[in-house]
Amino acid sequence: MKNHSFFYRNGLSIVFLLLFIITLAAQVLAGWKDHNNTLNDAGTSSLSFMAYLDTGHFISSTFENFQSEFLQMALYVVLTIYLRQEGSSESKKLDGKEEVDREPKASKNAPYPVRKGGWMLKLYSMSLSIAFVLLFAISWGLHFYGSLLDHNEGQMLNGKPVFTAAQYLMEPSFWFETFQNWQSEFLSVASIVFLSIYLRQKGSPESKPVDAPYRETGE
Repeated sequence: MKNHSFFYRNGLSIVFLLLFIITLAAQVLAGWKDHNNTLNDAGTSSLSFMAYLDTGHFISSTFENFQSEFLQMALYVVLTIYLRQEGSSESKKLDGKEEVDREPKASKNAPYPVRKGGWMLKLYSMSLSIAFVLLFAISWGLHFYGSLLDHNEGQMLNGKPVFTAAQYLMEPSFWFETFQNWQSEFLSVASIVFLSIYLRQKGSPESKPVDAPYRETGE
């Protein structure tokens, strides 16, 4: 094995993590200024940057996006086990077993749960989907909490009664926030599944080889 640099071996995760940090910081700064403009328009004093991080405006806007991403990935991981799309690089082949379907075998280089076996192996064999489902549930809960805080802050600024959690769960504005994110994620997955049938990107593992027939499924 070649002695590659740390960045070469981990470049994809490093670049996306940096992009996440940069865009999150930009979101927070823009959100802070936008929220203070709203408060000033209502005749209320501005919040400090640290105080803004504890507001429903920040919590809701951040986790509103997180939960839709984790839902997308949880569904994608699970549905690609059972469903097929002829010609797509994102689908398993229409017939036969693939490498990901084989039963795990213990070896000295296998992950610890595989070597241990039993319930630990069973759990590990579903750990990716479990992780995404848990991340979705946590993010959805934080989005709901932040959205409730933000909504009630607006209610108080306008001299209206605040909502309980049960009342807000039936509020259309919360579900509007939720569904507008979910549908965009489902559309993006449908796009890569369908477009990868007919379009190519040389060198990308998300694409079939440039000369692959349209009806060829998977890599």
